[in-house]
Amino acid sequence: MKNQGFEASYYANTANQNIRFPSLEGDQETDVCIIGGGYTGLSAALHLSEKGYRVTLLEAHRIGSGASGRNGGQLCQGHNMSHAALSQKVGKHHADLLWDMSVESVELVKHLIHQHQIDCDLKPGVLHVAAKASHVEDIQQAVDYKRNTLGYQKVHYLTKHDVSAALGTSHFHGGELYEDGAHIHPYNFSLGLAKAAQESGAQLFEMSEVIHYQGGNQPSIQTPRGTVKASYLLFACNGYLGKLHPQAAKKIMPINNFILATEPLPEAVYNRINPQDYAIADSKFVVNYFRLSADKRLLWGGGENYRSRFPKDIASFVKKHMLEVYPELTNTKIDFSWGGTLAITLNRMPYLAHQEKNVFIAQGYSGHGVALATLTGKLMAEAVSGTAERFDVFSSVPCANFPGGTLLRWPGQVAGMLYYSLRDRFF
Repeated sequence: MKNQGFEASYYANTANQNIRFPSLEGDQETDVCIIGGGYTGLSAALHLSEKGYRVTLLEAHRIGSGASGRNGGQLCQGHNMSHAALSQKVGKHHADLLWDMSVESVELVKHLIHQHQIDCDLKPGVLHVAAKASHVEDIQQAVDYKRNTLGYQKVHYLTKHDVSAALGTSHFHGGELYEDGAHIHPYNFSLGLAKAAQESGAQLFEMSEVIHYQGGNQPSIQTPRGTVKASYLLFACNGYLGKLHPQAAKKIMPINNFILATEPLPEAVYNRINPQDYAIADSKFVVNYFRLSADKRLLWGGGENYRSRFPKDIASFVKKHMLEVYPELTNTKIDFSWGGTLAITLNRMPYLAHQEKNVFIAQGYSGHGVALATLTGKLMAEAVSGTAERFDVFSSVPCANFPGGTLLRWPGQVAGMLYYSLRDRFF
């Protein structure tokens, strides 16, 4: 069994393309320089190229090898903050727009998949389930709110009996089914976006870490073996931002999340535990999320840590969460296990900022990155081309710095995370 980072993942080992991009060598001038080769950067590169801009994208490692190539692959409407809470923060009009854009984000991913013929195992249906009986009322109210207040009819409440029939377990207490939600092979989607962006005219560079940048009227970006001068600079680094942009780094905290992939399951097993082939996420603070791959493995995400290193045995770290729900899988072989880093914000909403007239930042998707990062790449392209209204709606959501900034954010956040993980277990 392979274990640890991107190369060890099921996704890397089932990539359907072997696309390589060169490292940046020498000096370039371009219209837009994008730092980061995940969904945000690739989507921005594609949409900007389609608008006729010269685009240079710089990725420190391999295109799509960060969170965009390692995640749970789920796309679902909505945000971590409810529409009602957002209405209090930014007003009902902006909250309505944020809801509408969350719906659009899922449809955008589907559209790009179909438009560019990206082979990434697109499947319908996302089911959020109540991990505790005390969570059922909140889920019922959320479904009613979306249907009756927002007019969104593609979400349905499922009883405990319904969920048991859908998942072959009595572990959960109810759920909300998003029939227009979806799930994908996330790395193959990244590769498809990269190919589409390149074919549209964008220049993509791998193994080209940005070590310094300078803002101003014509930003200058430096890598170990080259430089780029641009009219616009887009930061699309998310959990891999590091110390490159200290102000943006104060808005996010990188955390590690982990996934395993079982061996392919027998037909009798997968038809019992997920006959509708949904993607599932539970209601715990430290979320369990799982689904079947195209070749009928169970992909299970569970557990986090807040250190710089991954657990030595990721499979065991994650498997215990899987066995709480499906103890009958005790003897099922684990073929792959891996970890990755995502970025969370204090309010769990994406952080978008227009720092200077020609510098834009998008990060902190807090677990909703497949759809929202793809959308924010498009919003960045709109903003560069002079239509920043939708980008500005996201940037209007207040996003506080982590207390203590990058130096002291870890102790306080870890204490909070541990508190909520204990609540998941005992309350």
